[in-house]
Amino acid sequence: MSELNLEVQIGSLKLKNPVMLASGTVGYGNEISKFVDLSEIGAIVTKSISLKPRIGNPPQRIVETASGMLNAIGLANVGLDVFIEEKIPYLQNVGTILICNIAAGSIEEYVECTKVLDSIDTVKAFEINVSCPNVKDGGLIFGNDINAVRTITEQVRKVTDKPLIIKLSPNVSKIADFANAAKKGGADAVSAINTLVGTAFDIYSRKPKIKNITGGLSGPAIKPVALAKVFEISKNVDIPIIGIGGISNWKDAIEFMIAGAAAFQLGTINFVNPMAGIEILDGIKKFCRENSINNISDLTASYNLK
Repeated sequence: MSELNLEVQIGSLKLKNPVMLASGTVGYGNEISKFVDLSEIGAIVTKSISLKPRIGNPPQRIVETASGMLNAIGLANVGLDVFIEEKIPYLQNVGTILICNIAAGSIEEYVECTKVLDSIDTVKAFEINVSCPNVKDGGLIFGNDINAVRTITEQVRKVTDKPLIIKLSPNVSKIADFANAAKKGGADAVSAINTLVGTAFDIYSRKPKIKNITGGLSGPAIKPVALAKVFEISKNVDIPIIGIGGISNWKDAIEFMIAGAAAFQLGTINFVNPMAGIEILDGIKKFCRENSINNISDLTASYNLK
């Protein structure tokens, strides 16, 4: 049997393997590096970066749920200047691809953050988090407005030639339309899905368990929804997909690739098992060898509908 080729191509971005660590679950990389050798991972996606520091929402802002968790962190982050001065020096030496996740309250902020980070060689690609409220338009979520998704993509595309990934919200009627809008705007790929909207109540106090009332639901509970969204995009739009949503083991990861994902991100599982990325990669290697798969990319969109 030939040597297993784990490389995957996402637009112009080449990863040594399809394992990516999702934004918001590994901080800025240095936190999780105490538990796992990041050089073995295909890529890490930073915690969302905004132009100015954000303190986020007040606690309680994380709550466990059945087979998952709700979070309403509020995109808390150190801001662009501190990220460049204090986080980038460490990230230069992690030995893997660094993708910066950008969050913003206006199109201009998305553009400015991307423009500044574009000049930093360590940053190899951008993931644009469109699940942010548009502060100029009454707080409506960018990612729920198809025209906003296309406009953001077009405007950010103007200030960078680096790979551009649009992280799509699942809280829409037809996610393929939003993937198509991203493609038309110049995106190299989409990541799907971001969290679902959820809530939880304390039955004794009758109060919401999260101060923000609603939060983003992640973890194994959302996996079937995420798979369906990835499959929908794969069937309707010719664009690379990074699958996200409840991946806990190597079987989950392979399932996402079969449904259409070129690569996948691990999120909530990082809190449970920081070594999950390495364990999942080992499981994928074993599966490929046992099933005579020489190129991991052959799994992408290999679904059998007959």
